[in-house]
Amino acid sequence: MLRLDKFERYPLTYGPTPIEHLPRMTEALGGKVQIYAKRDDCNSGLAMGGNKLRKLEYIVPDAIASNADTLVSIGGVQSNHTRLVAATAAKIGMKCVVVQESWVPHEDAVYDRVGNIMMTRLMGADSRIVPDGFDIGIRKSWEDAIQSVKDSGGKPYGIPAGASVHKYGGLGYVGFAEEVRAQEAQMGITFDYIIVCVVTGSTQAGMIVGFAADNRADRVIGIDASGTPAQTRTQVREIVDRTAELVELGRAVRDDEIVILGDYAYPAYGVPSHETNEAIRFAARTEAMITDPVYEGKSMQGMMDLVKKGFFPDGSKVLYAHLGGAPALNGYSYTYRNG
Repeated sequence: MLRLDKFERYPLTYGPTPIEHLPRMTEALGGKVQIYAKRDDCNSGLAMGGNKLRKLEYIVPDAIASNADTLVSIGGVQSNHTRLVAATAAKIGMKCVVVQESWVPHEDAVYDRVGNIMMTRLMGADSRIVPDGFDIGIRKSWEDAIQSVKDSGGKPYGIPAGASVHKYGGLGYVGFAEEVRAQEAQMGITFDYIIVCVVTGSTQAGMIVGFAADNRADRVIGIDASGTPAQTRTQVREIVDRTAELVELGRAVRDDEIVILGDYAYPAYGVPSHETNEAIRFAARTEAMITDPVYEGKSMQGMMDLVKKGFFPDGSKVLYAHLGGAPALNGYSYTYRNG
């Protein structure tokens, strides 16, 4: 029994997210593998929700206890994470500073004025665009922003990119695994594989620890969207180890239980390939399930390819973790102007 209950959780979500069977997608992919989705994109009323809120629920109590008055975080221009840090700050009555680095070489005319960044600013966050490029690690621009809050007399609470290397960053998705187990019991089924997008690492890392409790960690298939899979793998490893210790898993997670596939991130982080675009259209046209070009489009592409290649044995039940991110589509309006 994992000890997740010893950590305080501040509710930002509606509670357990629904799992739905996707019959038209299943049929369109050959019908031999049953496809389901867990809809973490529909998990909250806060600024269109998404996976980052699960993580932030375990971080907010620490922020409040620190007597901070300003949450400070970082992401790309179309960051889902910074949108949801801004939402969390608004919800709990704190100020918010977010650094938006130029992680994506994308030139759509409205890219820096719509979608995630527009909502971030609507919620009152101080959104600072800087020219630095993509990196999943700790960033100088973020440290500078934290210092700027101190210099102006504020009390900052730093939340790293994706909340991932935060000490509690993996806890939310340990909870996801426990939630899935309870839903499996209700549904009378067991999922053979879980498909999840991975960039900064704590979503997959939390799942790995959570599913390690019933020896299914290696069935959590991470689809890399960072384009830097070695760095991502190293970060996932670190978060797995820290999180496993926190929740008292009671054993080490083996390297072979951390599965990350690096075949789908091309041409670069945040830049959709032709195959990603086709996956986005496929999900929309079979199930009206909206995915984005940065994260979910690439994990959808990966899942489709794995089904077609016979990676999953016939009769497998595959759970696609939908992490949210649809607001970013607005920043790619020219790409999808005709659907």
